Amino acid sequence: MAKIGLMGGSFDPVHNGHLIAARDAMEQHGLDKVILLPTAQTPPKSPASTTACHHRVAMLQAAIDGENSLEVSDFEVTQGGVSYTIKTVRHFREKYPDATLFWIIGADKVPTLDRWRSIEELAQIVEFISLERPRHPLTIDQTTPGLKLHRCVGHAMDISSTELRDRQKTDMSLDDFIPSKAIIYIREHGLYP
Repeated sequence: MAKIGLMGGSFDPVHNGHLIAARDAMEQHGLDKVILLPTAQTPPKSPASTTACHHRVAMLQAAIDGENSLEVSDFEVTQGGVSYTIKTVRHFREKYPDATLFWIIGADKVPTLDRWRSIEELAQIVEFISLERPRHPLTIDQTTPGLKLHRCVGHAMDISSTELRDRQKTDMSLDDFIPSKAIIYIREHGLYP
């Protein structure tokens, strides 16, 4: 039975921390692949704070070029509006009815899981992989029935997309932070001026 990881985010821009986290989850939990899902709009963010969807999808595709175990899905961006995990998970359950699905999240999101839309249904469809992040140790205090939460200790980078956008605006180097093909895309399309 296939084991498929799903990892959502704004990826604005994608950076090496995202890709390392996906690889760590894959290696530690025996996943066959991880599908990266750029959001149209996440619930706590306004649409104005996000680079156009087609640019974020294209940056991700450039970033993972040549990596067979990572793929990009534009499901959430083609749906438009606020991206709720339950809708995405239902879609992938239909697409992969026999696979075990895992939703990959940062440890900082674990304390909020009980407030996610339709969390009890989510817990029946996917297992969660929690990525330990700097300054966000995993705290398991969940009361959601049936929720399966797996810890992933990896090579977390203390880096944020906000910091990288600021670096680009001030013409600082993005090398070692963002995959080179994504940097080329950012510069060719004049993103984050």
